[in-house]
Amino acid sequence: MLITSPTTVAIMQPYFFPYAGYFRLLTESDLFIVYDCVQFPRRGWVHRNKLADQSGTEQWLTLPLVKQPQSVLIKDMLFPVDAATDLAERLCRFPLPARDEAWKAEVMRRVLGMGPSVLDYLEDTLELVARRLGLRWNVRRSSEFDIPDTLRGQDRIIELARRAGARRYINAPGGVDMYDPEAFGKAGLDLAFLPKYHGAYGSMLGRILAEDPKALAREIAGGRA
Repeated sequence: MLITSPTTVAIMQPYFFPYAGYFRLLTESDLFIVYDCVQFPRRGWVHRNKLADQSGTEQWLTLPLVKQPQSVLIKDMLFPVDAATDLAERLCRFPLPARDEAWKAEVMRRVLGMGPSVLDYLEDTLELVARRLGLRWNVRRSSEFDIPDTLRGQDRIIELARRAGARRYINAPGGVDMYDPEAFGKAGLDLAFLPKYHGAYGSMLGRILAEDPKALAREIAGGRA
């Protein structure tokens, strides 16, 4: 059930099986907002991540996408009709050992269960990890709040948090230099940041297959391995 008046809100773009530290935003907020109403960052982590190949060298695993204009928003990104076949071929480069073969089969089913919407897929795979680890999953999309296109950057985040009923906005530590506490204060919001993450930075695609979910959940809760 969604919290009608969340105290703490976190807002972040959806990433493709991000590192464990990303999921702290779920555990440390009452409401997590998937930031989907902004331009797709082509060199970011929305559609790709790094996994170890057969030699143990980290290589990019990139989701196949329909070619779209540079200005496309995350919520409007699409997969081609043959995306699952293409991704399955790309995955062949990466060994994915598993502690539980039944769980691996379920993960692979979800990983290759690609409809046309990239956003639906990313949200589904984030939820897959959260549910596996027993993390809070109270999530909405920023596009639901109908924020005016004229608001950008910090102003857009403030308005989104305000419309969500937040009293506190929490961000990843990398945002310290991006936001002005005074501006948030004027909007009636406390600004907070997660502490620096000291755990492993590998993609959760490999980790949820190979590692104990309880240990992973403890790592996220404690911020370190």
